[in-house]
Amino acid sequence: MLGDDTTERRLRLLQAEFTQHQRRGPGDGRTATQVEAPAPIDLGTLDYMTAAVTEVVQHTHAAAPDAGPYRGSVEQVYDWAREHTAGLDEHRQQARETLIYRQGLEHALAMGDTLVVRKHPCPQCGCYGLYWRPETGKAGCVNHYCVDDDGVSHSWTLQHLAHQHIASKSALSARAT
Repeated sequence: MLGDDTTERRLRLLQAEFTQHQRRGPGDGRTATQVEAPAPIDLGTLDYMTAAVTEVVQHTHAAAPDAGPYRGSVEQVYDWAREHTAGLDEHRQQARETLIYRQGLEHALAMGDTLVVRKHPCPQCGCYGLYWRPETGKAGCVNHYCVDDDGVSHSWTLQHLAHQHIASKSALSARAT
């Protein structure tokens, strides 16, 4: 499916580049003298990555209880999940791919790439140009005619965008065969 390898690459990039603490220069303001050294890595990013891997492992074990424990590296979890759920019905495989695609979007947003939502059409009106709203954790539509009954722009969760994306790719591949 389109974008399968980008999720792995994004998680690898998060691990390689975004777990490092931001370097601060001497002109950053006054601070108290540190009594102990800071953690050598960004613990927030590490926790985020651990939660993402745990979610994939739990989803895989729920779908395929005989999968066994996961012992690979962080970015290999997606291949492990696909390998252990390859024999499942199409609906469950779509659920797996939706989870992986949603996490790819989350990884991009965690790295500051808010433009990743723009390549998705609005589920309501079909126009392109969604924008990320960090305060709500949703993608909003730019079309000023695409509003709900209260006049508020439609907004969509990453789960909804991922589900729509995977479902449309599955429909296209089913139609092509």
